[in-house]
Amino acid sequence: MGTEFPSVIRLDIGGKKYSTTIETLTQREPDSMLAAMFSGRHTLSGYHHEGYIFVDRDGTHFRHILNWLRDGVVPILKDSEYPELVREAEYYQLLGFMENIHNHLNKEKVEDDIRTDLTRTDVIKCIQSEHVRLRGVNLSGLDLSKLDLSAVDFSFARLHGVLFSCANLQAAKFRDVDAAGSIFQDATLRECELAGANLQRAILSRACLQSANLQDACLMSCDLSKADLRTAHLQTADLTDANLEGANLEGANLKGAKLYRANLRGANLRRAYLRQVDLRETITDGAMLEGANLLGAIR
Repeated sequence: MGTEFPSVIRLDIGGKKYSTTIETLTQREPDSMLAAMFSGRHTLSGYHHEGYIFVDRDGTHFRHILNWLRDGVVPILKDSEYPELVREAEYYQLLGFMENIHNHLNKEKVEDDIRTDLTRTDVIKCIQSEHVRLRGVNLSGLDLSKLDLSAVDFSFARLHGVLFSCANLQAAKFRDVDAAGSIFQDATLRECELAGANLQRAILSRACLQSANLQDACLMSCDLSKADLRTAHLQTADLTDANLEGANLEGANLKGAKLYRANLRGANLRRAYLRQVDLRETITDGAMLEGANLLGAIR
C-alpha cells in the first residue's frame, strides 16, 4: 500500500524545513530517489506531528536541490562548497544535476584557457600505442571517463575539471599535475604516482588508491569518502577540510600530513602511521585507530 500525499509537501531536511510540490520532486529527475519516495508507490515513515517528512541529511544545500528541480539552475557557490553539493546530489541520485554541476565547473576552470591540446578522440588514439606520454599537455575539461589509461604518464599536465570517473588509471603518473576540481569517482588509481599533485576540490569518492603515492599532494576540500587508501603514501599531504568519511586508510603513511578540520568519521585507520599529523578539529567519530602510531600528533 503506497502513501497518499497532500498538494504541498513539507520536508524537514536535517532540521531545516522546506515546502514544495509533488511535481517539483518528481518531474525533472524521474529516476531519482526523491521521485521514487514521492511516487505514491511506497509507504513513507518518519512523519513529524506537524506533518513534516524527516530526511536525515544536511539541509544546508537542499534549497539548491529544490531550485534545480524547479528551474534547472546550477547555483553559483564558493569553490569549497561544490563537493558538498555533489555529495548531496549523489545521495538523492540526481544524475542530471551532478552532470550539470560538472559542466559548470569545467566552464569555470577553463574559461581563461578554452583550447585544450587534445580531444578525447586524440587521447584514445594515443593510448592505443605503447609507452603513452601526455606530459605537460592541457586536457582541461575533457571527458576521459571509463577509458583504460593505465601506466599513462600525465606528469606536469593541466587537468582542470577532467572527468576520470570509472577510468582505469592503475600505475599512471600524475606527478605535479594541476588537477583541481577533477572527478575520479569510482576510478582505479592503484599504485599511481601523484606526488606533488594539485587535487584541490577533486572528487575521488570510492576511488581505489591502494599503495598510491600522494606525498606532498594538495588534497584540500577533496572528497575521498569511501576511497580505498590502504598502504597509500600521504606524507606531508594537505588534507585540510577533506572528506574521508568511511575511507579505508589501513596501513597508510600520513606522517606530517595536515588533517585540519578533515572528516574521518567511520574511517579505518588501523595500523596507520600518524606521527606529527595535524588533527585539530578533525572529526574522528567511529574511526578505527587500533594499532595506529599517533606519536607527536597535534590535537
